[in-house]
Amino acid sequence: MKYNDRELILELTASWQGERFDDGRPRVSDALLERLSRLTTEEAYVAMVEQGYKLQFEGDLKRLHDDVRLIGRAVTAVMVPSRPDVHSALLAHGRQQEGRTGFFNQWVIETMTRGDVLVTDMCDQVLYGTFIGGNLATAIRKRTQTGGAVIWGGIRDLEQLREMRDFQVYYRGVHPSPIGDVMMTGMNVPARIGRAVCLPGDVVLGTASGVIFIPPHLAESVACRAEKSHVRDIFGFERLHEGVYTSDQIDQKWWSAEIMEDFLRWLSSSDKALPYRHLNWETEIKNSRSPAAMQPFDGVVEYSYH
Repeated sequence: MKYNDRELILELTASWQGERFDDGRPRVSDALLERLSRLTTEEAYVAMVEQGYKLQFEGDLKRLHDDVRLIGRAVTAVMVPSRPDVHSALLAHGRQQEGRTGFFNQWVIETMTRGDVLVTDMCDQVLYGTFIGGNLATAIRKRTQTGGAVIWGGIRDLEQLREMRDFQVYYRGVHPSPIGDVMMTGMNVPARIGRAVCLPGDVVLGTASGVIFIPPHLAESVACRAEKSHVRDIFGFERLHEGVYTSDQIDQKWWSAEIMEDFLRWLSSSDKALPYRHLNWETEIKNSRSPAAMQPFDGVVEYSYH
């Protein structure tokens, strides 16, 4: 037994080839986090489904604030209902073998750093399953600066937490009881959040829709795919409003050569397109000149899961 096992994290996240934290967690860059923070849930979801990652979203959660987004790198924990003999053994191991102090939830928070998001499977327990309250939320906020948590379980001190306007939490329920009848079986291991799975280092994106977990090795491609969708919509809405094109012409996977040329001129001149000028459109240009771009859209979107 070992909490926050670097070798295990490296094995689980072997697809990531970039920078890592000392504990082995993938470290997606701050610049990429900033790009991903602007995406909608749908844009990120479709980009992952196209690469075979279909179960990365969970929407059955409450939000601390309705108007605050969440973005950061996941630090995960898995809790299960307490069993006295195992509970004592796990506490003894953490305190005596690994030098940890306090309770299981404090062990996790003490590992967090700037840009991290706590992601905890509390086995959907709310009564005596409140992972954070006012004090520990303050600790997370201080350590991460951007702050935030996703808890498949309970929280407490709701009034205090809502005063933290720059701190977002997704959670299942509220109860005044302290954490107690749970024990931690893993830190920075795969964590199940409802119907989704989160690994340490995943990019956590929380929106009004819910929470989506983006594997770090997909983060760049998801950002590019989603940004393309987003800027196409900006252009498309503008041209539809102006009456330049019909909805049928705009609502195509591949635009015609005429629309694509118009889009590229707009992309190079419109202030609205400025954040998206780094994107490469060679594939779209090529397909706009192909016979496929001339075919009517039949409403069927094909995804490849392999």
